[in-house]
Amino acid sequence: MRSLAALFGRRPGAPQVVRSHAPALRTALWAAAALIGAFALYVIYELGRYDAGYDRQAAAQQRTELEVKIEHMEKERRELRTQLAELDTVRVGRAREQAELARELGALQAQVAQQSQELAFYRGVVQQNAASIGLKIGQARITALEPGTFNVHLSLVRSGRAEADTQGTLVMEVEGTAEGAAKSLDLPALTAGRVHELRYTFRYFQDFDQPLKVPPGFKPEQLQVEVRSGKKDVPPLSQSFLWTVESGP
Repeated sequence: MRSLAALFGRRPGAPQVVRSHAPALRTALWAAAALIGAFALYVIYELGRYDAGYDRQAAAQQRTELEVKIEHMEKERRELRTQLAELDTVRVGRAREQAELARELGALQAQVAQQSQELAFYRGVVQQNAASIGLKIGQARITALEPGTFNVHLSLVRSGRAEADTQGTLVMEVEGTAEGAAKSLDLPALTAGRVHELRYTFRYFQDFDQPLKVPPGFKPEQLQVEVRSGKKDVPPLSQSFLWTVESGP
């Protein structure tokens, strides 16, 4: 028995353990099979797309071209938005310029009209062929100060060559309607009783600025002005003006 044990390499009293490596091998085979199967499925998928006419390289190139086109379109959109903002700025600037030009034009027109009136007044002042020394109302302007309150600007002009000052008084009356009926308001009613008449003393011309307050519900239509000379033998001068309110002072 010892010779047989020595022959087979076994020692008496020491048992040997035989370990099996089959489970590890099976796991490796299953993993390899799974990888091969996944690769096979991918190959079949690609073959299917190829058979259907799908070209992966062409699709990638097309996608790149589309991305470049999108980038160009985004750039154009940004440029268009910038141009739109610039156009809006230009439009607003032009609107402001037009409004400013219209305002300046209106002011110039009003100034020209005023200067034309004043020129006519001054021509009347230096007239030498007047038969007698008289007065005339050279100018009447009405401007709004606040709602219901107006300023009446009057100019008295004396024609001919005057050697001395002339004196007298001036009264005003506003004619209009209130609640559908005709109504007239004199100077005391328009100034809360503070002013009854305006006195003048001048040689050639004199300006008057008189604030008038119109009561609510009264609609002015005409301004009546009467100039009374300090001389008893001189008849009063009466003149009527349409109630036209100017925009400027």
